[in-house]
Amino acid sequence: MRCCHYDHVGEGCDSAFTVDTSRITFGRGCLAEVGDRARALGMKRVALFSDERLARLPYFEKVRQSLSAAGLDVVVYTDVHVEPTDQSFLDAARFASEARPDGYVSLGGGSVIDTCKGANLYATYPADFLTYVNAPVGAGRPVPGPLKPHIACPTTSGTGSEVTGITIFDLLSIQAKTGIASLALRPTEALIDPDCTESLPSEVVAASGLDVLSHALESYTARPYVRRPAPARPSLRPMSQGANPWSDLGCREALRLMGEYLVRGVTDAQDHEAREQLMWAATLAGIAFGNAGVHAPHGMAYAVAGLVRDFRPSGYPQHEPLVPHGMAVILNAPAVFRYTAESSPDRHLEAAEWLGADVRGATPGDAGEVLAGKLIHLMRAVSIPNGLTGVGYSESDLAPLTEGAFPQQRLLQNAPREMTRPVLTQLFRQALSYW
Repeated sequence: MRCCHYDHVGEGCDSAFTVDTSRITFGRGCLAEVGDRARALGMKRVALFSDERLARLPYFEKVRQSLSAAGLDVVVYTDVHVEPTDQSFLDAARFASEARPDGYVSLGGGSVIDTCKGANLYATYPADFLTYVNAPVGAGRPVPGPLKPHIACPTTSGTGSEVTGITIFDLLSIQAKTGIASLALRPTEALIDPDCTESLPSEVVAASGLDVLSHALESYTARPYVRRPAPARPSLRPMSQGANPWSDLGCREALRLMGEYLVRGVTDAQDHEAREQLMWAATLAGIAFGNAGVHAPHGMAYAVAGLVRDFRPSGYPQHEPLVPHGMAVILNAPAVFRYTAESSPDRHLEAAEWLGADVRGATPGDAGEVLAGKLIHLMRAVSIPNGLTGVGYSESDLAPLTEGAFPQQRLLQNAPREMTRPVLTQLFRQALSYW
């Protein structure tokens, strides 16, 4: 069979894909709808999650007033950790258990939304922390049932967490990021208001935007769903299904938008069109990777972020070392896509062209270099460090980086080529410096 230009189904592989997403409302000013939407979901006592910086901005008060005007009791949690950890998840879950809300609203970037997901999970179904964490790091047990309703309101144009059933954190014991993936974690609704991005520092727009770009690029080049082993039961089909006709639609448009608007949105905070389009691209890519899955750049990024020693990027809190998630992802991307290009040269060239590369005369053998070159060009244009050396790593770190990335099998197995330890080490080596 052929479906939507995909190859024949592999022996023992899946022949169908599933589409899931949150209910989405997109547009300027839509944050004001949160109270009515929370009440319509049956909420009476709402846990409002945000962070200390956002709690001082007008958007936070707009959300709180909307909830109060709808007659809802609001309890506030703003102790979210930027790049959350297992400990910060547990702190948030403790708050939720004591507050006993019947619904959640998150206002913030991926750290806030992911923390809210984690609090909802562990307050609803208490368990040892590693119970639900992805195997082989944790037990990978399924979430026992539905969670309380959650309305996610993103304030950055990047993570896509508002439409995915994935929550990511630093597991301090292994000095690497990992996560929990379950349809139950997907927010019930997402209110996506581009007004929220207008006050973002350029460095945050750059890192979050490159996360969007890699979401789309990884999903588009992931192992096709017709090459993934069929599940034992249809209900066990994973969210990371591999590239599929639905995810391809969002990936294509997200990449085109990133090619046209990323540099504009980073370099000019007054370019409202650019920042709105970046927010829309983040939504499209979030829906795409929520149904296809990302692969090696994200899996490698979890080690890069978890092992950071002393890098403190401008535009972010300075009280502790940090490699922002989108930066950690994109630093690996040129090396990875040089390696994966031979699996689907046409897709890699198409992606490069949507990002704005000149592919005239390019052959299949050129695909990896053309795409990597375009990524490096965009990294330089928005002032991303020159590879892993730019955030403090060296040749001596290749072994711990590899060991931090290899357990991320949920992601690595979604790659179109095998990601063994030697391959990861070589990719990290190539990612040390690009120019």
